[in-house]
Amino acid sequence: MRILHLSDTHIERTDAPNRHGVNATGSLRLMLDELRHQRGVDAIVVTGDIANDGAVEAYTTVRELLTEFALPLDAPVFCTTGNHDEREAFGKVLGSGHLAADGAERAEAVLESAAGERAAVSTVDGWRFVTLDSLVPGKVHGWLGAEQLAWLRGVLATPAAKGTVLALHHPPIALDVETQRVFGLRNPSALAEAIRGTDVRAVLTGHFHLQLFGLLETTPVWVTPGVVNRIDLTTPPGTERAVRGASASWVELGDGASGPMFHTFHARDPRAHETVYELDERQTRALIERHG
Repeated sequence: MRILHLSDTHIERTDAPNRHGVNATGSLRLMLDELRHQRGVDAIVVTGDIANDGAVEAYTTVRELLTEFALPLDAPVFCTTGNHDEREAFGKVLGSGHLAADGAERAEAVLESAAGERAAVSTVDGWRFVTLDSLVPGKVHGWLGAEQLAWLRGVLATPAAKGTVLALHHPPIALDVETQRVFGLRNPSALAEAIRGTDVRAVLTGHFHLQLFGLLETTPVWVTPGVVNRIDLTTPPGTERAVRGASASWVELGDGASGPMFHTFHARDPRAHETVYELDERQTRALIERHG
């Protein structure tokens, strides 16, 4: 199973530079163009923050660009919500988030919850893909509610033919970086309990805008860097810098004896590594206090 993993496209309502001077639509176009030679893509996973402010126009742009890319590959597209997304607008354009290569709805099962969370299940060549909704409206951090976790346990109660890939926006792992600890998934132990002893082979996430690998108990977790920009951890402790450079990941799952394996692609942006924004210690602390 070969998966193209994208995240954090942060598409705006219009095809124009955002307040930091980065054209998010241009970054996604560039990344997909750089990946046009890839073959053998079995599925495309997009782990949230698809739209920057939940606009219908942004989801429409992403759907059009991903359909154009996926159709020649005959690869389905699985999308999750992120903290910048809006569930109603997401649903209007992307439905369950599980789309066939031509953009048609293809989910086999969806979560029906009082909060309207966007979680769904699809199967590709014996592999089960489960997308979860870790969005907490109005907040930066993530949370998986009891109803969604109960639904997940029910889905995983029956093993898939080859295994399960779990996708959500907020990572259940973090480096010793305060913004990651505060803004990641707030209840990782609940997720660990729900997937313990199941056939989940990998958990795919985004949100941190950098690549990171770790384990949730014994399950591999991959954080793919963002498409719109990436976070540069060479700054002094307690500060934050975002730099230009669209990125994506290649995830390869074997037959159980090997893998998973992860590889990161970086688009050849002539302005890569230029500073997008930089927060000093005071500004970073204010960000944490405001959203933490």
